[in-house]
Amino acid sequence: MGFFNKLKNGLKKTRDNITQRIDQMLVSMGKIDEDLFEELEEILITSDVGVDTTMRIIEDLKASIKREKVTNAMEVKRLLKEEIANLMGSDKASLKLDTKPSVIVVIGVNGVGKTTSIGKICHVLKQQGKRVLMAAGDTFRAAAIDQLEIWAKRAGVDIIRHTEGADPSAVIYDAITSAKARNFDVIVCDTAGRLHTKKNLMEELKKIFRIIQRELPGADIETLLVLDATTGQNAVAQAKNFTKAAGVSGLVLTKLDGTAKGGIVVSIKSELNIPVKFIGVGEQIDDLQPFDPNDFVEALFS
Repeated sequence: MGFFNKLKNGLKKTRDNITQRIDQMLVSMGKIDEDLFEELEEILITSDVGVDTTMRIIEDLKASIKREKVTNAMEVKRLLKEEIANLMGSDKASLKLDTKPSVIVVIGVNGVGKTTSIGKICHVLKQQGKRVLMAAGDTFRAAAIDQLEIWAKRAGVDIIRHTEGADPSAVIYDAITSAKARNFDVIVCDTAGRLHTKKNLMEELKKIFRIIQRELPGADIETLLVLDATTGQNAVAQAKNFTKAAGVSGLVLTKLDGTAKGGIVVSIKSELNIPVKFIGVGEQIDDLQPFDPNDFVEALFS
């Protein structure tokens, strides 16, 4: 099965929640009026598109209807699809990994699918012909290192690990030293998702970035924040917090197949304007793929 079909299947709950409800609403309404826009507003907000983003879409939709002199309610869905497509943009946000080695730092709270995402990202990079090294920098969570090692074996990549409780920065330092000596293309670093306080966690992240910048001056660094799509607007709040501390360059959205509220993808794009770089719609190793906004909108409305 190609990834578009996986995406389409993975978005089934969201599609049922958004487009199926819109279809039913348009048939029952029959005409374009304020009641129709209010119903549409409710559908989008309850699908986690977000209040501000929904208002923006509705206003743009009204302008399009007026501009095109649309009177048939069934045409509203086509125009809505166009508005969401415009909002999402058409460009795929690829990773910038031109230096050797380049570094990907993966951040996010515990439970969002960070460890599995790292394994799957390494698989994608290996498929592209890159030599990849994992760094097990989450030394605080019990079993995190062992879990990452399992994913390293699945993806067929090497891993640098220390014991539980070790200094994460020391792990990253050793990974950089190894990558330089052994000619790796990319280092993918895991980080802690929770320490004793939020401040400690953010300080630990800053320390890791200082090590990378000191040991690899001028290297391309991607900071990917992993978010669980099933948490809805809470994911937007997490993104805002992490962005302040770590300068996030891209997002990884997991578990989209497990939620009817995949509208969060639209909300994140509109409110944060941080590119979604990977999207996950399943548990298999190839179920996390580079995000294509065109494919997302097509799968949502197909």
